[in-house]
Amino acid sequence: MVSARFAAAPAVFLSAGLLTAGAATLAGARRFLRLRRWTAAVMALGVVGLQATAFLVPLSSGTPEPAQTDLRYWQLPTGSRLGYLSQMPPPVAPGTTSPLEHKDPIVVLHGGPGIPDLAENAAYFGQLATLGHPVYTYAQLGSGPSTRLDDPRGYGLERDVADLESIRRTLRAPRLILVGHSYGAALAANYLAAYPDRVAALVLSSPAPLDPHDRSSDRASARLTTGQRMNTYRLVSAPRALLGYLLLQVNPAAAHAYFPDPEADARNDRVITAAAPGLHCDRSRSWPATRGSGFYAHQYPQSATSQRPPDIRDRLSALSREGLKVEVLLIKGGCDYLSWQSALDYRRVLPETRLVYLPVAGHNTYADQPQTVLACIRAFLDHQDTPVPTYTSDDQPPGYQG
Repeated sequence: MVSARFAAAPAVFLSAGLLTAGAATLAGARRFLRLRRWTAAVMALGVVGLQATAFLVPLSSGTPEPAQTDLRYWQLPTGSRLGYLSQMPPPVAPGTTSPLEHKDPIVVLHGGPGIPDLAENAAYFGQLATLGHPVYTYAQLGSGPSTRLDDPRGYGLERDVADLESIRRTLRAPRLILVGHSYGAALAANYLAAYPDRVAALVLSSPAPLDPHDRSSDRASARLTTGQRMNTYRLVSAPRALLGYLLLQVNPAAAHAYFPDPEADARNDRVITAAAPGLHCDRSRSWPATRGSGFYAHQYPQSATSQRPPDIRDRLSALSREGLKVEVLLIKGGCDYLSWQSALDYRRVLPETRLVYLPVAGHNTYADQPQTVLACIRAFLDHQDTPVPTYTSDDQPPGYQG
């Protein structure tokens, strides 16, 4: 780790590490085991060989995402090339005037960061196009079919906000309706703080905390069974994966050079798949394998070398006092691992928030209660009363498991 802090080339810091391990083994075998010089040397070579095998042999690159025939790309002024899928409103009969014309586009912001679920999100949220809104679902920078950066330090909220504003300009849309899940909800809130006049409405599912000191995001695996948790830890602790993660804490460039995107992303897919039951109320159910996640887009913003996300609560509160009136639908599940306070923070700084509480839904609310969530979003965007009662109390609901 010491050499990796100053040298990004794997040949340098790996050689230094293996030589150090060999020398330490040789010295220990001679001093404590009282082995002869050649016996100790053979033991040291064996240790170095085992470590070299563990750290130098690449992990499986995994199964690539299925090709999307309707996948398109935005080449943005920010330098990002982002893959996206779109669903357009139903065509209007010739000679008729449609009341659905000129509706604000819906842009879907996935969670993670770095977990796009592109095809699934497009299929689910694309159903909102029947309300007359074009729906765009894209993979954020560093995930799915979108650009991977050579330097992981380029990932983060600031870049994602800049990309989203470039998307709005590309679409030539005065305003956007943002549908954000988990990290995507925090991205939507940060975009609102930066461009308050560019947001028509927000739909937030299990939003990530606005408070930078809220550490409930660290509890993503808390609802796993012991067996599920051990399987997840086994995948995380593979020597190459573990070393890649540790390098990311001291030198992101060294981590990327040692643990390249295809290998890192494939291992990230397997870890997220193993941890998926913790995102739902029913931990025994099988869920589709994750594909297309981005290890560095996911892990760098949480690493020791990244900047902490800004606290935008005062900014949003000030905008609300100045007359900002953006309607917000916030959907929270009873099995969500995130804190209840994280939902209240959104409602406090955005007074137009309607909080819908679903007792039998986990972090992925729309996976656990797809029809109910879709009905709520449809009613919200169509300015109808939600079919599920709005939760008005500040008290944590009885039985909440976050």
